[in-house]
Amino acid sequence: MARSRGEQFDDLVLDAVEDLEHRWEKELAGVEFAVEDVPWVEHTSPDEVVLDSDVLDDGSVPLARVLAAHRENGREVPPRIVVYRRPLELRAHDRDDLADLVRDVVVDQVAVLLGRDPEEIDPTD
Repeated sequence: MARSRGEQFDDLVLDAVEDLEHRWEKELAGVEFAVEDVPWVEHTSPDEVVLDSDVLDDGSVPLARVLAAHRENGREVPPRIVVYRRPLELRAHDRDDLADLVRDVVVDQVAVLLGRDPEEIDPTD
């Protein structure tokens, strides 16, 4: 059965996350990863922490976002990395390019979350 573009994209994100989780298992324990079609940049709840990775100097659409851990309705909400499908698809030339771009973005967001350099997160990149 044919998989939709969204499902194929989800697989690319899962592949990138699984690779990183092997190396950073302890640091990524409890971190949630999500995919959304497009960013919702006009609405930011007071609980969301906007990091440098969310704001692009040239005003272009973000490719991903890190949401720090916070309390919501009396419960702890774990940190979350959200990857935006459509902006990444529009920047990729083909499926291989998309896979590379997804991995780069996931690595960059994990680096932001952990306060490390992307080269440290994925030295093979």
